[in-house]
Amino acid sequence: QVQLVESGGGLVQPGGSLRLSCAASESIFSIYNMHWYRQAPGKQRELVARITSGGSTGYADSVKGRFTIARDNAKNTVFLQMNNLKPEDTAVYYCNANNVVRGDYWGQGTQVTVSS
Repeated sequence: QVQLVESGGGLVQPGGSLRLSCAASESIFSIYNMHWYRQAPGKQRELVARITSGGSTGYADSVKGRFTIARDNAKNTVFLQMNNLKPEDTAVYYCNANNVVRGDYWGQGTQVTVSS
């Protein structure tokens, strides 16, 4: 059983920055592949960024060059640094943990609003 808690969301102006955090309860956090998803009103949930248990990263084309995902296994935490934010980045952002053997887990989400 993995508990995930997101934090760091809020209201920011276009061009601004936010850093999201996801804290996990799992003591063997390091074996999970971690992901950030987002869901805007009326739209499907989409994958924003991933970081594997081995540290490899990947990004959606819409955020590549602006967002950075990182993990601190000693603290059981994954981060999403978001720079040069745009209004179309407005969404609820969700943390996800996945392991092919141990399963798939989701946080409750944190709201990010980009507006003047």
